[in-house]
Amino acid sequence: MSEVKRLQYEPITGLLPRPASGGAGKHIDFPKPDMSGGLPLMGALWQRKSTRSFTEEALSTQQLGDLLWAADGVNRQGGGRTAPSPHGLNEIDIYVALPQGLYCYDTAHHRLIRKRASDMRNLTGYQDFVGLAPLDLIFVANYGRMTGLAPQQRGGFAAVSAGAIAQNVYLYCASAGLGTVARGWLNHRALAEAMSLNEDEVPLLAQTVGFPLDVVTQ
Repeated sequence: MSEVKRLQYEPITGLLPRPASGGAGKHIDFPKPDMSGGLPLMGALWQRKSTRSFTEEALSTQQLGDLLWAADGVNRQGGGRTAPSPHGLNEIDIYVALPQGLYCYDTAHHRLIRKRASDMRNLTGYQDFVGLAPLDLIFVANYGRMTGLAPQQRGGFAAVSAGAIAQNVYLYCASAGLGTVARGWLNHRALAEAMSLNEDEVPLLAQTVGFPLDVVTQ
């Protein structure tokens, strides 16, 4: 029987956010999602894969907005989302770590709201590419929205929701020629403290997005 390979997990110590760069303000407003481009669903599934080498090229405002809308945006009247959620609780908040700062996706208004004016990409995981790729997504479960569910159900349901959002990101990236990888190897407590989250908000998963190194962009 082969021996199980285990990742060595050591808490990050002394690692601080970097100063923000760029001129983004407190809000980043997005144009309406572009529904005309991309691959058909079966083609996107065929291209879906994880990428761990990225250029530092930033996504355009249109690409970033389309990415977030695909991940968990509003796609119908009444506030329904592109990703499922138990009882429509929408308990997952998407945070975006950019060189310009840490932002949270405001689904209702299709925009980003800045939470911290710091570059926190290097705090979103242990892999060497997390601080170099143009953005890292952080999926945060807000358990305060799940009080109507039994406590033993909340963690599992939130994890399923985060996984559905992550797959939406994978499919968008496959369709748009971007690279991405979902990552569970992170220091949840240290990241929550750096993000100034409340005690009922927990980072579940991170996901890096960018242009893969083996693709020449125009």
